[in-house]
Amino acid sequence: MNIPRHCPGWPLAAALAASVLALPSQAASLTLAEALRLAEDNAPSLAAEQAKLQAASSAAIPAGELPDPQLRLGVQNYPVGGPDRWSIDRDFMTMQMVGVMQDMPNSAKRRARVEVADAAVERAAAESAVERLNVRQATALAWIDRLAVERQQALFTEFFGENRLLAAAVQAQIAGGRGQAADAVRPKQEAARLDEQQDQLAQQHVRARAALRRWIGVAADQPLAGDWPEWPIDHARYGHQLPRHPALASFEPMTREAQAKVREAQAEKKSDWSWELDYQRRGREFGDMVSVQVSFDLPLFPGSRQDPKIAARHAELNQLEAEREALLREHAQQLEEDLAEYQRLQRAQHRNRDNFVPLAREKVELSLASYRAGKGDLLSVITARQELIEARLRQIELEAQGAKTAARLHFAYGEEHP
Repeated sequence: MNIPRHCPGWPLAAALAASVLALPSQAASLTLAEALRLAEDNAPSLAAEQAKLQAASSAAIPAGELPDPQLRLGVQNYPVGGPDRWSIDRDFMTMQMVGVMQDMPNSAKRRARVEVADAAVERAAAESAVERLNVRQATALAWIDRLAVERQQALFTEFFGENRLLAAAVQAQIAGGRGQAADAVRPKQEAARLDEQQDQLAQQHVRARAALRRWIGVAADQPLAGDWPEWPIDHARYGHQLPRHPALASFEPMTREAQAKVREAQAEKKSDWSWELDYQRRGREFGDMVSVQVSFDLPLFPGSRQDPKIAARHAELNQLEAEREALLREHAQQLEEDLAEYQRLQRAQHRNRDNFVPLAREKVELSLASYRAGKGDLLSVITARQELIEARLRQIELEAQGAKTAARLHFAYGEEHP
């Protein structure tokens, strides 16, 4: 039988094994697809919409039911004068009554109430689907913003390395007598400007991460993985999908709800009725009685009662139709603007990548060569380097703007709506 011995290396080995096992979770990265999934699972607004849908569904259950019956208790013909006053059983007309009464709304009104409730459920479902798309779009935009900032931040390692090389070149020029002593300050000034730009990007990174955390929680702190999202932009298809824009999705059930309310108001012109059954107990020497009665509403003055309600419901329906048309036109305009902006950004990306960045890099090389040859000044080199830095940062900014515009188009028109 082998008895285990204490080995000084065991704690270190156990710690190393634990750290190795923990590496996958620590190295977990956040793709856009994972961020969208987490947003759907964690966004509080989606939980609120789901609760609203459950509330509407529960409220629809009793919509067509009859009102609760009423229990009626009382004393009829109670004497307050004469020889039998204050007696409950000596006068033959005095009766102790117990009964039940049931209101019976007309069938048209009950059907309309069911239609209103069903339309409310459909409206809640449509609004829940719209909120889902809004959450997905907002998550994608936040993810893209953070990716853009991090890519810009990554360039500064190269920028600072080039700045150090420039400072060394300036020192060499000064040592060789081909430069002025004041030139030694300019690389330091450029480094300070780079520090300032880096601070601004750090602030933007905090904002982008906070925006992403709003939708997916603590997973927003994970490192990002993946490139710019690519969604096909189909102009013809988007124009065809315009009437089914998510913002317009709720108008169809809202219209059905308004139409059902019109029918409910019209049903007010039909009489509701109620029935009542009473048992009346009298003194022992008198016989007990049973009463049955039926009552009807009399809508005799529709001009001052029912007709104004019907007109109000019709006006609400007309309001919905006008609001939908106005919103449709607004999104038609927005679609044209977004498509034009996407095309502009695509051209700007290609122009910046194929022209401005190479030309700025060439200008830096030529300015630096002239400076080293003693034919140019350092200010031209610094200016050319700043133009190159701005062009490279702008390339990332243009790519991010294009990806965000494509995201807005995709989630509004390209994604399948549940």
